[in-house]
Amino acid sequence: MGNVDTKLNFRKAVVQLTSKSEPIDSSDDTFWEQFWSENVSNVQDIFTLVPAIEIRQLREEAPSNLATLCYKAVEKLVKAVDNSCRTHHEQQTVLNCARLLTRILPYIFEDSEWKDFFWSSLPSKEEEYEESVPLAHSLLNSVCDLLFCPDFTVVTNRKSGPDKAEELSAIDSCEYIWEAGVGFAHSPPRNPTFDSNRTELLKLLLTCFSETMYHPPADITDNPNKWILYLTSAENRHALPMFTSLLNTVCAYDPVGLGVPYNHLLFSDSLEPLVEAALQILIVTLDHDTSSSTPAESEDVSVPDNLFINYLSRIHRDEDFNFILTGITRLLNNPLVQTYLPNSTKKVHFHQELLVFFWKLCDYNKKFLYYVLKSSDVLEVLVPILYHLNDSRADQSRVGLMHIGVFILLLLSGERNFGVRLNKPYTATIPMDIPVFTGTHADLLIIVFHKIITTGHQRLQPLFDCLLTILVNVSPYLKTLSMVSSTKLLHLLEAFSTPWFLFSASSNHHLVFFLLEIFNNIIQYQFDGNSNLVYTIIRKRQVFHSLANLPSDYSAITKSINKKTKKKMSASISHENIPEQAMEGSRPALPAEPGTLKATLPDTPQIGQMTERESAHPSIQQADGLTLTNGMSTLAVNTPSKTAVTLGKNSSRGMNSNEATELEESRSSSPSGGFNRAVNARNSLRVSAPHENQNGQWVPTSEWVHSWKSKLPLQTIMRLLQVLVPQVEKICIDKGLTDESEILKFLQHGTLVGLLPVPHPILIRKYQANSGTTTWFRTYMWGVIYLRNVDPPVWYDTDVKLFEIQRI
Repeated sequence: MGNVDTKLNFRKAVVQLTSKSEPIDSSDDTFWEQFWSENVSNVQDIFTLVPAIEIRQLREEAPSNLATLCYKAVEKLVKAVDNSCRTHHEQQTVLNCARLLTRILPYIFEDSEWKDFFWSSLPSKEEEYEESVPLAHSLLNSVCDLLFCPDFTVVTNRKSGPDKAEELSAIDSCEYIWEAGVGFAHSPPRNPTFDSNRTELLKLLLTCFSETMYHPPADITDNPNKWILYLTSAENRHALPMFTSLLNTVCAYDPVGLGVPYNHLLFSDSLEPLVEAALQILIVTLDHDTSSSTPAESEDVSVPDNLFINYLSRIHRDEDFNFILTGITRLLNNPLVQTYLPNSTKKVHFHQELLVFFWKLCDYNKKFLYYVLKSSDVLEVLVPILYHLNDSRADQSRVGLMHIGVFILLLLSGERNFGVRLNKPYTATIPMDIPVFTGTHADLLIIVFHKIITTGHQRLQPLFDCLLTILVNVSPYLKTLSMVSSTKLLHLLEAFSTPWFLFSASSNHHLVFFLLEIFNNIIQYQFDGNSNLVYTIIRKRQVFHSLANLPSDYSAITKSINKKTKKKMSASISHENIPEQAMEGSRPALPAEPGTLKATLPDTPQIGQMTERESAHPSIQQADGLTLTNGMSTLAVNTPSKTAVTLGKNSSRGMNSNEATELEESRSSSPSGGFNRAVNARNSLRVSAPHENQNGQWVPTSEWVHSWKSKLPLQTIMRLLQVLVPQVEKICIDKGLTDESEILKFLQHGTLVGLLPVPHPILIRKYQANSGTTTWFRTYMWGVIYLRNVDPPVWYDTDVKLFEIQRI
């Protein structure tokens, strides 16, 4: 009963705040104390007792009361630090102040008139004598101090006896790092209360940082988040121990522990909410890379370095990399682990934040990226990503997860070692909704990508370029493809090379160029082990002949376009496909439940903006002459009469002049000087501007078809067919063969040495940082944080501007 009375008192105080016509005096301590006294004991109570409508009412009708409430709450936190937060009463006050600020801040951020409020100073009598400190700095300083407060958030080191508590403002927080790992060897004893206190303070920090959500994407590049700038600057004396504590807490977390079945149902895990909050703080603070600001931005204001990014980029010891990678792969694989007893082990659900963190690690610390690719451990990252890609392909609410998975694989595929690692045999440990196959991780990659392209929802179409670019990058290193994956690759070519698909959009032909490049790479560099693919190419040779004879006259184009309305791409399935058996225990990919919330995302950056072409083995001449322009690599040529240039030393000898790579250096007439779209494929032409009719619809023309059809890199495949088809037919007739295993045996021992064109140089399209992906990641990351923080719903129903929240 007493508990009900105290909540009633708190509720009355909230009502008084909004209903008093006169501002409440800031010196009326008896009134203000009601908000952080021990009346309320958890964050859910605060959210219930302080409804959104009343916070907005307070902001509009009694702004001075809202301002005083925030001042008083921050003042309480500062005083708690001054007193070293020793008593239970003070600790409860700190928690309630943190909860109240977490509740109120989003409503201050959503109103642009309040944007400078936290950057004004705390009113004090000594103000004229001292340099004023912005309220935001006082808040951040006190929260950081409190995160390393003995007997509140960390275990005390009572070196000087139990009676003498350490001064919190003078404490060396490096001695109080939360967990062993990078840069710290001592693992302090666990304390669930401390975990919970840390979590509540981290939630407050995350709410401070969430001001980003209340600005449209364009504003953020010009006005970086000042809360994050301050916390990650040298002005925060706890920057290093805080970064280390967050990193080690995430990477040391083992949700399964000793593996006792169902233990997560018997005991609550105080660590999971802390790990989740720590991970969200990490990815948000690592988002603001201030070192890349343009000179125009940094002329007037000197932006401090982001120390969190600095620390992350300087990690270099193998044991530290091992600790981080083991932690990430443990957590990524946790939800996928199969047990004999259903639901017997704890599953964590922060895989999206983990993938963002992994991306940032690889982006900011290239030594870590090379460490990941040095061993087969990279496959421990690949398999969960492929699982999530496959599982999410029909669910519109998870389109962001699909994108980040693909972006990470694009980043990894730019390194030779990734392609080499894919040759490791794959043993199915996770039931996936894909055909049963025996093969390597490369087969798994191709089969999952085929599933996404043919059975994913329409919003994934912008990712097709990325998916095929990944396959192009790894293709020169794939030693043996299974029959299943070989058939899938040919099926993709079959689907993408139908005239109605090629003519229905200005960029669809790029997909055919990518697929032909995959086949050429494998034939030229890995012919010996790929009899399954060669056999499939021979069996489906009609696809290549049709492509070579693609009609380009006006009547044929019109006829093909009219067919388009009767077909869908995924329906163009080979007649030879038979119903495939899915893995045992797998469940089909399902669309989102009606009513599921999702955050909108910016457009997917085009592959030409995201990648730059690089030779995997540049000659000295190439290295000297290589210039990178707009995500495409071209060779500088000094002859003014010729604007198209040949790429690759051996190109002209290995291919005829029509098939050599040509890139028009035509500049776009747009003010930005950019191109409408980069073809970015070997042996392809930068196509002239799209033709549009009066309705603004795409209209293919004969000239347009000719401009790229003549560049199709079919020579290697046609030569292979010319040599092998007669031999295979002869064997079949002579021996009366109908069994494909005999033909495969013949192809395994066959050779095309000296018969194929000179091998072309391997070209890798490496991911390049660009403003498009930076904006995309920021929007995706905050969308995930918004939707994952539902208990309590910190940002729900506030006026965010970075994205929209939609119901499916």
